[in-house]
Amino acid sequence: MLDSVRGAAAPTPTSTTSAPHSRWRCLIDGRSGSGKTELGRAIAAAWPEVQLIKLDDFYPGWDGLDAASAMVPRILSSLRWQEWDWVTNEAGEWHELDGNRPIVVEGVGALSRASKPLADHTIWVELDDSTRKKRALERDGETYAPHWERWARQELLFIAREKPKALADEIRDGNLAASWP
Repeated sequence: MLDSVRGAAAPTPTSTTSAPHSRWRCLIDGRSGSGKTELGRAIAAAWPEVQLIKLDDFYPGWDGLDAASAMVPRILSSLRWQEWDWVTNEAGEWHELDGNRPIVVEGVGALSRASKPLADHTIWVELDDSTRKKRALERDGETYAPHWERWARQELLFIAREKPKALADEIRDGNLAASWP
């Protein structure tokens, strides 16, 4: 079972290939480098039918946290999303989701007051600041380093306004994020 800090335990599959139900929706939020992507991948590995959506694929640039967060409820309702082309710095291809398969959305800004009612389970991934920064910069290196403070300011504003940790059904230790359930 999950090692929750607080909140309802996440549903466990009846087998390693079965999500709780076909229309299960899960939102994973937390600050940069906390382990959200690792947790999302672990869920998708446990339940291959899960469609994993990463906000990193559609933040519209380095100042796009709020814009991407606002897209999450639309994605869960319309079952489509548009990627962001980081090379050309413009909107890219559209992607369709299967409404009869589970969906996991992970990224900073996934869990907001607008997206919470559309989810069956919500998770906040918590990790100390120094470990988060080390992980994020090891992962993205020099591409991310000049933007770390800029992004962190957006995170803090989002957290102050939306309070995603308080909205979460579960708070998960980022050191354990790579395991599910």
